[in-house]
Amino acid sequence: MADDFKFEITEQIGVISEGAKGWNTELNMVSWNERTPKYDIRAWDSEHKKMGKGVSFTAEELKKLKEILNEMDL
Repeated sequence: MADDFKFEITEQIGVISEGAKGWNTELNMVSWNERTPKYDIRAWDSEHKKMGKGVSFTAEELKKLKEILNEMDL
């Protein structure tokens, strides 16, 4: 089945936002299919068993994203 995959949250870094239904958008280190963990931003249920769509970054990609965000006038 194409939906079969393994994941392990190797480090919980921080909560970006808290949802009204118990789901939080978080930044974590996640190993997908036993690969090297990547920085990952996505919504998780309170037990970290179900997840929403998200995006994963290598350390270099996250550094570049940080540079871009630092240049923005927020």
